[in-house]
Amino acid sequence: METKVLSSGIRFSNLPESYIRPESERPRLSEVSACENVPVIDLGSNHRAQVVNQVGLACKHYGFFQVTNHGVSSELVEKMQSVAHEFFDLPLEEKLKLYSDDPSKTMRLSTSFNVNKEKIHNWRDYLRLHCYPLHKYVPEWPSIPSSFKLSVASFLCPFDDALISPANGLTGDDGSGAVYREYTYAEYYKKFWSRNLDQEHCLELFKNH
Repeated sequence: METKVLSSGIRFSNLPESYIRPESERPRLSEVSACENVPVIDLGSNHRAQVVNQVGLACKHYGFFQVTNHGVSSELVEKMQSVAHEFFDLPLEEKLKLYSDDPSKTMRLSTSFNVNKEKIHNWRDYLRLHCYPLHKYVPEWPSIPSSFKLSVASFLCPFDDALISPANGLTGDDGSGAVYREYTYAEYYKKFWSRNLDQEHCLELFKNH
């Protein structure tokens, strides 16, 4: 049986050539400065304008931030991590029943990002699940391990009409200054998959002109 995934139980003594990136494409860690003051933002705060301002400053000066009081319990996170470990520890034959390199499939086990197009692969396996609406997609989710559907169902994709846009407090009242226009999750999803997982980021399609 051809091994299509990394989580096959095989131990590699050397990194396969197809996973080795040229020097020019590797991160230059020597140029990364240390940061000991990562912004921490409390999403449970009643002062929305202050939170928006904190997010804006964090994105401008750091590029990332940590959030607290986000509503996802530690117990839920632990259950999700546990069932993920259980799934990827399943026998190879069981996992390969779900394998596909067809990006249009709504539930599939695959590896890297786009194995049919990329020249250098990413060292990862993943299980892609469509989540919304749950009643439509849950029946096709893995039934093994038995706790999979119950645990994973707590993590949802946005609903189709969810509006994605810059926070008003970060741009002018009329939206001036925003690099990207607002769009729905359904619109983003459609454009993302219409590109057949091309390497270019489809977010560029939503830039204001």
